[in-house]
Amino acid sequence: MNFGFVTKDNMSLLTDLYELTMAQVYFKKGMNKNAIFDFYIRPAKNRSYFINAGLEQLVYYLLNIRFTEGHIQYLRSTGLFEEDFLSYLKNFRFTGNLYAVEEGEVIFPNEPVVQVEAPIIEAQIIETFVINTLQHPILVATKAMRAYSVARGTVLVDFGLRRAHGTDAGMKAARASYIGGFAGTSNVLAGKEYGIPVFGTMAHSFILAYRDEVEAFKDFTSVYPENSVLLVDTYDTIQGVYNAVKAIRELGLKHFKGIRIDSGDILTLSKKAREILDREGFNDAIIIVSGGINEYKIKQLLDAGAPVDGWGVGTELVVSADLPYLDCAYKLVEYDGRPVMKFSTKKKTLPYKKQIYRIEKNGILEKDIITVYNEEVKGGIPLLKQVIKNGELVTELPSLGQIRQKAINSFQKLPDELKSIEKTIQFLPEVSPEIVRTMEELERQYRGGR
Repeated sequence: MNFGFVTKDNMSLLTDLYELTMAQVYFKKGMNKNAIFDFYIRPAKNRSYFINAGLEQLVYYLLNIRFTEGHIQYLRSTGLFEEDFLSYLKNFRFTGNLYAVEEGEVIFPNEPVVQVEAPIIEAQIIETFVINTLQHPILVATKAMRAYSVARGTVLVDFGLRRAHGTDAGMKAARASYIGGFAGTSNVLAGKEYGIPVFGTMAHSFILAYRDEVEAFKDFTSVYPENSVLLVDTYDTIQGVYNAVKAIRELGLKHFKGIRIDSGDILTLSKKAREILDREGFNDAIIIVSGGINEYKIKQLLDAGAPVDGWGVGTELVVSADLPYLDCAYKLVEYDGRPVMKFSTKKKTLPYKKQIYRIEKNGILEKDIITVYNEEVKGGIPLLKQVIKNGELVTELPSLGQIRQKAINSFQKLPDELKSIEKTIQFLPEVSPEIVRTMEELERQYRGGR
């Protein structure tokens, strides 16, 4: 049994059953014309903006999805699928088009962040994976950017692997938090796979394994003299700072990397620790804080003058604690050239293949306008770009470092009121008159046909 990551060898079955049963009905009825689906986010509490993330994983999936003989055998065993449809799946490939907003770009509710254009069977089968793959990275990248926005240049590190909801979530969180401005992660595998800088200090268990805190500090520093961040709150935090200083002195060192505080009254303890370190001649030793850290605590502590140089942000980052899920959707908006829409209360959708145009004024985002794809908006910057054409990658995907820089640059273009972590503004896009007219006409046709 495989308890690891979803790979290209098994990801085709990472879908909801109804995607496949609907696909079989389409197949049996000869209904497989071109369809267009939008992935978008509905308005959310505590978020005025989002950072787009997860696209690279989605592209990998679309380029590699296959149904193996083992998959076919399993589907046959359910008794739900007929042989002609199973034969179709044996040769299944994604042959459609993918349009997407670039990773790292600021996005807003109701905007088609990803647009899939493909035969409806293909577009339907991938629905679950699209939502699953994009939701969590967007949540974490946005949470990370909120922390970055109030950190005032202090260092942010992802400490959340052990609290993530599974291995896959831990990997995605490391990547997404780096996009959102974090300096790196404690996740060694993420460091290897994504090239993200890795950081680490020590655990309380290391201190407890020794009879004497000073000896623990000395042994660790003797092995890592240039990179020792000593955890000082196992017993008594202030005494721990003094013990750290004593250990460094006994080793004959004039410098050490710093200390970490993981509990207690962080404001008081960090100020006292800074005072001790400076008085003892270790002005360049940094203070790292961890333990229940989020963007609200970072802002509160820095506003109060806490002399903190860096933050280990764990649980609240990787689960996006104050917004643990996105109300996002993947909806059909056009089939066989015919615009379609959903009329449900508070869940209406926008018909047509679309484009998003961003209007900036003096380098600051002014508004977004959603249009039919072939419309043009003078002075607008089109955000949806074609990534896959006829099942083939047609653009070079940026490096993770480039995505990270894009996220930081995009955030800087937000109006100040949208950057606030303390209030939520629903910055919704405008919708072009052509789309509005079509929505009204479709609703009239629906009401008239009842």
